[in-house]
Amino acid sequence: MTIFNGREPLIFLVGDLVAIVLALLLTLLLRYQGLPDEAVIMSHWSAFSVLFAVWIVVFFIAGLYEKHTVVLRDKLPGIILKTQLVNSVIAIAFFYFVPYFGITPKTNLFIDLVFSFILLLIWRLIGVDALGVRRRQGAITIGSGREMFELVEEINHNPRYRIFFDKVIDVSSLDPRAVKERLERRLSLTRPSLVALALENQQVEKLVPNLYQLVFLGVSFIDINRLYESVFDKIPLSFVGYRWFLENLPTAPTQFYDGLKRLMDITVSIILGVLSLFLYPVVWLAILLDDGGPLFIFQERVGKNHQRINICKFRTMSDEKKGLSPEERITRVGRFLRKTRVDELPQLYNVIRGDLSLIGPRPELPALVFSYEQQIPYYRIRHMIKPGLSGWAQIVQATPPKFTEAVEATRMKLSYDLYYIKNRSITLDVKIALRTIVTLLSRSGI
Repeated sequence: MTIFNGREPLIFLVGDLVAIVLALLLTLLLRYQGLPDEAVIMSHWSAFSVLFAVWIVVFFIAGLYEKHTVVLRDKLPGIILKTQLVNSVIAIAFFYFVPYFGITPKTNLFIDLVFSFILLLIWRLIGVDALGVRRRQGAITIGSGREMFELVEEINHNPRYRIFFDKVIDVSSLDPRAVKERLERRLSLTRPSLVALALENQQVEKLVPNLYQLVFLGVSFIDINRLYESVFDKIPLSFVGYRWFLENLPTAPTQFYDGLKRLMDITVSIILGVLSLFLYPVVWLAILLDDGGPLFIFQERVGKNHQRINICKFRTMSDEKKGLSPEERITRVGRFLRKTRVDELPQLYNVIRGDLSLIGPRPELPALVFSYEQQIPYYRIRHMIKPGLSGWAQIVQATPPKFTEAVEATRMKLSYDLYYIKNRSITLDVKIALRTIVTLLSRSGI
């Protein structure tokens, strides 16, 4: 049984297309005080139709066709606004640097972007619900831990899922006999469509024989770990144990993937490195005028197989304020370099050398790694692959840890890193790269 509505991304796509096409129509009606002649309509449509296709790609990269775009209603306006800001930059570049279409609609473009934002927001917040949702079926979850209740809250408060957990059995708060009694009582009242089990839990494992008969009644079973991963795109740390790592994290390299990724790292790094050379004298002059310090800084980090590596960055902190916190030591120029990620450009040399990859878990300082390994189980696993300039955690985690030790935020970051390590592929790498570009263009930072 699938808990997701497979048609929903297609519904989102069709609705988005209708919204942006309608926005163009409203723009023309407003701008020309009525429907303009056929020549004006065709000139705008031939140009904007190409632009709309690019916008849809940007929506996809921004995650507007993924499962969290319904439940995260408070974040949806911000996501759409950021994508429209990126689309604005693309539109301006499109009309002013591609003279083929022969129009540069300054006013029309501005009006269209406003209408598009409003209609997309109305469609996503109101229109989707107005279509109606399939009736949800009852389900049971059996396990324990914070992540289990996080999963229950997410599914029960998100109408896009086809199930609803109307019974939650926390095995950590009950003795085995009470757990069995509650389960039997629930099964005697109604038959669930799905049972989600924490199979790593020894108490849950003892209940499996009691559930076996439900297989013949059409009840589906799923490991909570798999369900959590498919919902949140991260690995639930409290659900995993040594068996999970042995089953899900093979250490044998795949020659095709590793070879193609290395080729992409070298090729893209050389191209970006050459294109960015003109920035070096500009950055050097800005740093010189700001505090007169050195251009580069070299930092020791922990790389693949726990080996120490030295990475090169543009210096963003003052050497004269060593008694202050890292945040207070950032210079004025350094703050801009960090915001735009220009300070990361010298690390392309580390990518070419093979110390880093373009995509992978971000490398940490040795002192922080030592501390985290003492406090966070399985933290060392993240060093089984090469670290990267950008990664899954950097584009997904809302508040990634920075500067100083942050155990809880790093625990969350590790769950995303493990997801990447388990599912790493060229497709996922390209997705991370594209979403990183959109993040940088929207200046939200990673």
